[in-house]
Amino acid sequence: MRDNPRLLPPGGDGWLAWLRNYRLAWLSGDLVAGVVTAIMIIPQSMAYAMLAGLPVQIGLYASLLPLIGYALFGSSMSMSVGPVAVTALMTAALLAPMASIGSAEYLQLAIWLALMSGVLLFVLGLLRMGFLANFLSHPVISGFISGASLLILLSQLPHLLGMDRMPTTPAQLVEQWHPGSGLALAMGLLALAWLLYARTRLAAHLHSLGVNQAVAGVLARLAPILVVAVGMLLTVGFDLAEQGVPVVGSLPAGLPSLVWNTPQLETLGMLMLPAALISLVSFVESVSIAQSLARRKRQSIDPDRELLGLGTANIGAALTGGFAVCGGFSRSGVNIEAGANTPLAGVVSAAVLALILMTIAPVFASLPLVVLAVVILVAVAPLIDVAGLRRTWRYDRREGATLVATAAGVVLLGIEGGIVLGVGLSIVTQLWRGSRPHVAVVGRVPGTQYFRNTRRHLVEIEPQLLAVRIDENIFFANTRAIERAIFQALCDYPDTRHLLLILSAVNHIDSTGLDMLGELSLGLHEKGIDVHLAEVKGPVMDQLADTDWLRTLVVNVFPSTHIAFNTLSEAAPVAVASAE
Repeated sequence: MRDNPRLLPPGGDGWLAWLRNYRLAWLSGDLVAGVVTAIMIIPQSMAYAMLAGLPVQIGLYASLLPLIGYALFGSSMSMSVGPVAVTALMTAALLAPMASIGSAEYLQLAIWLALMSGVLLFVLGLLRMGFLANFLSHPVISGFISGASLLILLSQLPHLLGMDRMPTTPAQLVEQWHPGSGLALAMGLLALAWLLYARTRLAAHLHSLGVNQAVAGVLARLAPILVVAVGMLLTVGFDLAEQGVPVVGSLPAGLPSLVWNTPQLETLGMLMLPAALISLVSFVESVSIAQSLARRKRQSIDPDRELLGLGTANIGAALTGGFAVCGGFSRSGVNIEAGANTPLAGVVSAAVLALILMTIAPVFASLPLVVLAVVILVAVAPLIDVAGLRRTWRYDRREGATLVATAAGVVLLGIEGGIVLGVGLSIVTQLWRGSRPHVAVVGRVPGTQYFRNTRRHLVEIEPQLLAVRIDENIFFANTRAIERAIFQALCDYPDTRHLLLILSAVNHIDSTGLDMLGELSLGLHEKGIDVHLAEVKGPVMDQLADTDWLRTLVVNVFPSTHIAFNTLSEAAPVAVASAE
């Protein structure tokens, strides 16, 4: 057995298989990765709590039990769960209409949102609904994340200027400007320059100095820790808080103590849709990250167990007074690069964070808010998928338009509006494509058993045999288009006495399609034209087996087009159709 743990296929050893099969050789990697990841996610968790409109310690609370909960049920060996930018923004956007940001009621709603999301995800996991990840296309996901990232960037600009809100006119800027604004802006620009350098050049420079490439990559990702430390030292050393630079303020020591306040049933009802939205988005994002990490280690994941793991993680976040969580790409990247072999690394990270909360947490009270804003800016900016948009637009402009529309919808209409718009456009696009099916008249490639489109290839055709290949499922949106294409082919070949429908690309025929085929076959029968089928897939044949159309109007069902041509061809000379 190799040292790298390999996840068993779905339905194998089940949950905690990694623990039952644990090997001592993996322990050192898990311990190191757990400590390194814990240090890295401290500034991120605090920053994302600020983004969610919550006290910064809530981000640390939301990084404790979720790591342990995911380790119990999750299927990825390397993914690290916790607060991320998208769920933080969604929490703020979905709850802002219901309570004042920063209020006790707002915190309780955030906790209940995480709890309801966790319960929903866990129930979906029990019902084996992992296939739901397929309902959001890549353009919709990319557009949503890009639009959300733009909103996040805009939301952090006031913190970069040391202000409570973003001025919209020069007069407002002058009115709100104070001595601390200049200091905050200078500190933010310096921190931004350092983090950009660390993201783009630091790893390569460290490697050129002889540092191991993997170690250099981890050190570069830990750059925010240095920014946090320097920011706190400058604040304390030069008394920047007294000069107007906004800081975190009081930060309680110790583990969280949850105080439950159950909202009214009407309020819980209002949380149902936000919980469903945040569950769907967090699940899709987490599965995408888990699949990417699994491919790097030649492992596999189980979407149903991902639902269970994320559900438990969100329930754990609620139990520690946190907000909704999911898998994070940057924290997972650090986790795997630092040597994580199993989810034990996440358990170690949770233990390290708990130790920090019980000991040195109050030290972070002097951390400037502009530093957290810069951490968010650098982490979120790469999520705006310009390269993906360019690539998608070149390949398929309709999907590119869906990506752009989803991003614009998130910015202009909000989280719910953007998601609904993106999903709606994806469905409309698929229906539009399906309503314009490719229907080809085919003939035999001379001297072979292959059949190709008469408009694209030089092929042989039988004068009284018309072979039509339907390259799409037959359903309500395209029945008329298919019928028109067949009638046009019959007009082009007026000597037809046998119509052969090749259904090799058809996976489903709905009732509207069946009615169309029945009416078509009946009309052709009255004109002395027999209808035959070829290459019908098993599930489609099972569905058609008891239909009147197959029993009374279809003359033959052939296993292959080659056999159909040999059987139905007559002694008349073979014609040749030239390619156009």
